Amino acid sequence: MNTKLRYLVGIFCLLLLHHGLYAQSTYELGALPSLNFNKKLQNDWSVNAKLESRQVFQEGELSGMRTQAYDYLLTDMAFVAAKTVGLNSRIGGGYMLRVEEGEIYHRFIQQFIIVQKANGFRLAHRFLSDQTLSEAEQPEFRLRYRLSSEIPLNGESVDPREFYLKINNEYLNSLQAGSYDLEIRLVPLLGYDITEKYKIETGLDYRISSFLSQSTEHSYWWALNFFIEI
Repeated sequence: MNTKLRYLVGIFCLLLLHHGLYAQSTYELGALPSLNFNKKLQNDWSVNAKLESRQVFQEGELSGMRTQAYDYLLTDMAFVAAKTVGLNSRIGGGYMLRVEEGEIYHRFIQQFIIVQKANGFRLAHRFLSDQTLSEAEQPEFRLRYRLSSEIPLNGESVDPREFYLKINNEYLNSLQAGSYDLEIRLVPLLGYDITEKYKIETGLDYRISSFLSQSTEHSYWWALNFFIEI
């Protein structure tokens, strides 16, 4: 990880510590498994289909009450198509269907990705907007930026039967019913490239939100991601 990225991650962790100590904080702890199918098409097109679930095992206040009860929260089914538009950039769009507590949510996605490659390092910038509609809630509009780094642990590139480290740092701006919120995510993952068509990643998906209103919400998810090239 380069010096600038280490500095940004360090500042982010200090901010999280500050809010964890001084804000009224709640938390939830659970699992976030996903299954991803990717396919490359002609004319620089590619598609991704993703199935993801979210399950909580424990929740409560960081300094007080807690409950330990399993709850299946939601299922997401997403489809995104993208096209390479430059040497290191892609533009895409898609749709996600969410099923949560018997309610249906429709999310429309637009994204632009820039990838920078260097010896032993890969850095990706993702700019994304989405709109979520449902009968249960007011429409939600979000603007997202994610910085993702991928570092091979053997050599200068990730090859089959080798491990790699991936670190995602994302900022989500949300506007719903005239109310603004900011969510920040930090996701360190350990990946293993099984073959050219299969890989797996696992790690912590940490999210902090609602700290602008001094009622901080922390989410700790065990991420387990499977990727299949078809």
